[in-house]
Amino acid sequence: MPTEQSFAVIGAGILGAAVAAEVLRRYPSAQITLLEKEQRVAAHQSSHNSGVVHAGLYYKPGSLKAKLCRRGVDLIENYCAEKALPYERCGKLVVALDEAEEQRLNAIHTTALANGVPEVSMLGPEGLREIEPNATGRAALHSPHTAIVDYAAVTQSLVDDVQRAGGILRTGCTVNRIEERGDVAILHTSAGEFRAGRVISCAGGQSDRLARASGAGKQPRIVPFFGQYFLLEERHQQILNGLVYPVPDPRYPFLGVHLTKRVDGSMTIGPNAFLSLSREKYSGLGFDPRDLIETLGNAGFWRFSAANAGAALRELRSVASRNFFVDQAARYVPSLAGASITPLPRGIRAQAMNAHGRLLDDFALDRSERVLHVRNAPSPGATSSLAMAEYLVNLLD
Repeated sequence: MPTEQSFAVIGAGILGAAVAAEVLRRYPSAQITLLEKEQRVAAHQSSHNSGVVHAGLYYKPGSLKAKLCRRGVDLIENYCAEKALPYERCGKLVVALDEAEEQRLNAIHTTALANGVPEVSMLGPEGLREIEPNATGRAALHSPHTAIVDYAAVTQSLVDDVQRAGGILRTGCTVNRIEERGDVAILHTSAGEFRAGRVISCAGGQSDRLARASGAGKQPRIVPFFGQYFLLEERHQQILNGLVYPVPDPRYPFLGVHLTKRVDGSMTIGPNAFLSLSREKYSGLGFDPRDLIETLGNAGFWRFSAANAGAALRELRSVASRNFFVDQAARYVPSLAGASITPLPRGIRAQAMNAHGRLLDDFALDRSERVLHVRNAPSPGATSSLAMAEYLVNLLD
């Protein structure tokens, strides 16, 4: 019979792994099982991302997202140092190309300072070129503490920590629903029933389905968006020292094409952001009938589409044309004009959307007596993962 210190964590992505590790750090004698429907850990968003450790430039001051991002940066940097995992504080420039973008950039600078982002500064064209000699722009915000990491490696390391501390990892085990019965939560899975005193669900792209099946609210619902990254040819691998991003356009819900260095030394451009035909298929058309039918049957999605038709047309160009990708990158690094690029495996963002068609911009949770569902863990979810784990375990307390 489970006790108050028996736990089940659903989902062995970076957040689920971090939660399981935090439970055992807090309660060394606890019984904990980490359940993952795939045959390996970090199978989805945790291994299909840019690898950026975000400093907290854009997020509303005082929001949960802003607080957890800043705490998460320190935790993940320290963890990587402790475990000798690759971590590079390469820095990031957010570049304005015209006067309107410069005004928005000044507002981002104010937000970054309010969030306590260290050593951020505004630069003119000459200062920009001192940091990135191959880049150009009217002005730039420099964030020297923005870093890059391998989130899949971090996830595997956290899972190794859990297992060394006596936790159990069960892969190939799909949780279909969770039933609360008195002082126990019963997990109905593809491998039979499991019982625990407390359950934390970090189910990513399946979070809304599992929550609904377990009696939680119908909203928010997951709408998947894919993001395609491209690898620059070898002669352009060293073209930047760090990361170069555009100034976010408030008319669009996503950031736009940027240049991202990776810990293996490669340089990528991307991503776009367009409706995905599935939640978890990464090649070809990525078509899953159930996923697509559920998206198209979501009234909130149609409200979102009507409000973002312009953004959809812009992103459709990036889906249809690699040259468009390169042209967008060359606005910031002119010597990239005409560069050859190779597609990388796409990522799929598990984006929560409410009934009004608005994308949820912060973490969202559903909580009952024995079960905690993470319904939305948006970017910078990976950066914030260790801090989010602290927050979730605090809620259990």
